[in-house]
Amino acid sequence: MIDTHSHIYCDVFDEDRDAVVARAIEAGVTHVILPNENLDSVPLLRSLHRQHPEYTSMAIGLHPEEVKPDYREVLAAMRPMLDSGEFIAVGEIGMDLYWDKTYRTEQMDALKMQLQWCQEKNMPFIMHCRDAMDEVIEVLDSLDGEMPRGVFHCFGGDAGDIERLRQRGDFYYGIGGVVTFKKSTLPQLLPVIGLDRILLETDAPYMAPVPHRGKRNESSFIPCINDFIAKLLEIGPEEVSQATDRNARDLFGI
Repeated sequence: MIDTHSHIYCDVFDEDRDAVVARAIEAGVTHVILPNENLDSVPLLRSLHRQHPEYTSMAIGLHPEEVKPDYREVLAAMRPMLDSGEFIAVGEIGMDLYWDKTYRTEQMDALKMQLQWCQEKNMPFIMHCRDAMDEVIEVLDSLDGEMPRGVFHCFGGDAGDIERLRQRGDFYYGIGGVVTFKKSTLPQLLPVIGLDRILLETDAPYMAPVPHRGKRNESSFIPCINDFIAKLLEIGPEEVSQATDRNARDLFGI
């Protein structure tokens, strides 16, 4: 099982990060992808990756909630990092208008710039989209050239959104702990998405799955998500883990 989205480099894991990694390995998690947030998080990513170079992979990007008036300067500092060969994806990028719409235009511009990086480097994206599907689709439609590959992390849309996205590209969809929540609408979307386009993720330390809901999330909880998806699709857990591993390898080249 591959955790395709985990922030276990952040400060809430400072006291027990080694134990967190050990628990993930023990739980059967074979690889962890670390999406970036801002410039300050890059050294944290690199530090964790240096400790576990075969077990982790890194993505580089500016999280939409980190888009501020200086976003162009931040992106200018990040862009050369893509040429280092250290990173397997551009992310975590996207749009988030849930709490604040102040930087809506700037978020759209930052997203387009980073999607153009994907095109230039032939790299996949890791997309964060919260209350902003119309804007994300507008940005996708504004791109020239071939549509980049990528995953819509922590997918929170509906069947109509999946159809709109499919008209634009053959994307993957990150499924995490939310699928286990009682009021989640994700369970009925899994057959629409299809097992061949699902990626497992935790988004640790956020949104821990049942039975750990309310606790700090970590990569070792991936089996809870894997097994829950298996029950929903009425197939074996190994079939889910094998398919989602294959999906992750195909998208990220790991």
